Amino acid sequence: MIITMHGLSTMHCNIQTDIRIAKETGYDALEIVESKLLRYLNCGFKVEDLVALFKKYSIRPVCINALKDIERIKPKERKGLMVEAELLCRAAEVLECPTIQLVPFCGLKGRPWKEVLRLTARNVADIADIGKRHGVRFQLEPIAWSPIHSLSQSLQVIEESGRDNVGMVIDFWHLWAGEETTPDEVAKLNGSMIYGVHFCDGIRHPKGKKWVEEELRGFLPGEGKIPIKEWVRAVKSTGFDGVWSSELLSPRHWEWDLWEIARETKALMEQYVR
Repeated sequence: MIITMHGLSTMHCNIQTDIRIAKETGYDALEIVESKLLRYLNCGFKVEDLVALFKKYSIRPVCINALKDIERIKPKERKGLMVEAELLCRAAEVLECPTIQLVPFCGLKGRPWKEVLRLTARNVADIADIGKRHGVRFQLEPIAWSPIHSLSQSLQVIEESGRDNVGMVIDFWHLWAGEETTPDEVAKLNGSMIYGVHFCDGIRHPKGKKWVEEELRGFLPGEGKIPIKEWVRAVKSTGFDGVWSSELLSPRHWEWDLWEIARETKALMEQYVR
């Protein structure tokens, strides 16, 4: 079990500080927020500088979160997607970070499912081929309000892509809030298909209102409505024993002391998973 700090939980700091916080609060690893990584590189720093920092603090980089809008199909936009994939894959290779997260949003909303499946899987296949050259794999995250919001749909995309370096991240909130996936379905997975777990809590979207993720997920574990014990039990029953990442997407909590956020989310996660 790899106890991992999620960089979204400490949103208002840079990647170097994330590494230090992870070490000083007792984590094994860090899930890197891609915007923090890109900001670091855009300021003239190099990925190699981070390699030394990860080694200094004995923290493992286990995932870059995330390559987003993977359903892009317009030629110029799709080309940009592949450029982004190449950049993140090169960084992951240098960092020896094994996994990059893939996030589909709503670019194909309103299209028939077979079309959504075919177009998204085509992109996933091409991204996976880029990753293969760099020794990188990908975890697909269903998004609660997008056309791809369930475990079943995600597995169809993975199968349709035909690539062996694509698996799942089990995000408790997204799957639960998407209302089409149960812990029993997760329990039926082969554990090798799970590349990571996002341990989190929240509430469901009120019908007829706009999705505001930060409001729906602004809860520490145990404060929301997700039956966390059931989801943890389901994941463990698959034999998965890899990356458990404590994800807190909450503007209110981002105003806490960042070290306290890290300590609290770690302690609460360990109450459930140890």
